[in-house]
Amino acid sequence: MRMPKRIAETIEIGTPPEPREDTPIKLVFGVEDIAHARNRAAELGGAMNEREWEFEGVKVCDGHDPEGNIFQLRQTR
Repeated sequence: MRMPKRIAETIEIGTPPEPREDTPIKLVFGVEDIAHARNRAAELGGAMNEREWEFEGVKVCDGHDPEGNIFQLRQTR
Protein backbone atom coordinates (compact mmCIF):
# COMPACT_ATOMS: atom_id res chain seq x y z
CA MET A 1 0.00 0.00 0.00
CA ARG A 2 1.35 3.42 -0.93
CA MET A 3 1.12 6.62 1.01
CA PRO A 4 -1.30 9.11 -0.58
CA LYS A 5 0.54 11.62 -2.78
CA ARG A 6 -0.84 14.60 -0.82
CA ILE A 7 0.78 13.24 2.35
CA ALA A 8 4.02 12.15 0.64
CA GLU A 9 4.50 15.68 -0.72
CA THR A 10 4.60 17.07 2.84
CA ILE A 11 7.49 14.84 3.95
CA GLU A 12 11.05 16.11 3.64
CA ILE A 13 14.06 13.83 4.05
CA GLY A 14 17.22 15.82 4.75
CA THR A 15 20.83 14.88 4.21
CA PRO A 16 21.77 13.53 6.62
CA PRO A 17 18.26 12.46 7.61
CA GLU A 18 16.83 13.83 10.84
CA PRO A 19 15.82 10.92 13.08
CA ARG A 20 12.03 10.71 13.36
CA GLU A 21 11.45 9.92 17.01
CA ASP A 22 7.74 10.77 17.01
CA THR A 23 6.57 7.40 15.70
CA PRO A 24 4.69 4.79 17.76
CA ILE A 25 6.83 1.95 16.35
CA LYS A 26 10.50 1.13 16.91
CA LEU A 27 11.76 -2.05 15.27
CA VAL A 28 14.23 -4.12 17.30
CA PHE A 29 16.72 -6.44 15.62
CA GLY A 30 19.01 -9.02 17.17
CA VAL A 31 22.59 -8.91 15.87
CA GLU A 32 25.70 -10.90 16.72
CA ASP A 33 27.96 -7.85 16.93
CA ILE A 34 26.83 -4.23 17.35
CA ALA A 35 30.24 -2.91 16.21
CA HIS A 36 29.91 -4.77 12.90
CA ALA A 37 26.27 -3.69 12.53
CA ARG A 38 27.30 -0.08 13.22
CA ASN A 39 29.73 -0.18 10.27
CA ARG A 40 27.18 -1.89 8.04
CA ALA A 41 24.49 0.68 8.89
CA ALA A 42 26.86 3.48 7.86
CA GLU A 43 27.68 1.71 4.58
CA LEU A 44 23.95 1.53 3.81
CA GLY A 45 23.24 5.20 4.59
CA GLY A 46 22.00 4.87 8.16
CA ALA A 47 23.72 5.62 11.45
CA MET A 48 23.98 4.26 14.96
CA ASN A 49 24.01 6.40 18.10
CA GLU A 50 27.30 6.46 19.99
CA ARG A 51 25.61 5.50 23.26
CA GLU A 52 25.32 1.79 24.02
CA TRP A 53 23.82 0.39 27.22
CA GLU A 54 22.89 -2.85 28.93
CA PHE A 55 19.22 -3.90 29.20
CA GLU A 56 18.34 -7.17 30.89
CA GLY A 57 21.92 -8.37 30.37
CA VAL A 58 22.01 -7.54 26.64
CA LYS A 59 24.02 -4.78 24.91
CA VAL A 60 21.65 -2.34 23.16
CA CYS A 61 22.06 0.59 20.76
CA ASP A 62 19.60 2.78 18.83
CA GLY A 63 20.11 4.00 15.29
CA HIS A 64 18.23 5.27 12.26
CA ASP A 65 17.87 4.20 8.65
CA PRO A 66 18.50 6.45 5.60
CA GLU A 67 14.96 7.86 5.91
CA GLY A 68 15.32 8.71 9.60
CA ASN A 69 13.26 5.80 10.97
CA ILE A 70 14.49 4.83 14.44
CA PHE A 71 15.42 1.20 15.18
CA GLN A 72 17.23 -0.64 17.94
CA LEU A 73 19.89 -3.33 17.81
CA ARG A 74 20.36 -5.88 20.57
CA GLN A 75 23.55 -7.89 20.60
CA THR A 76 22.74 -11.58 21.05
CA ARG A 77 25.07 -13.86 22.89
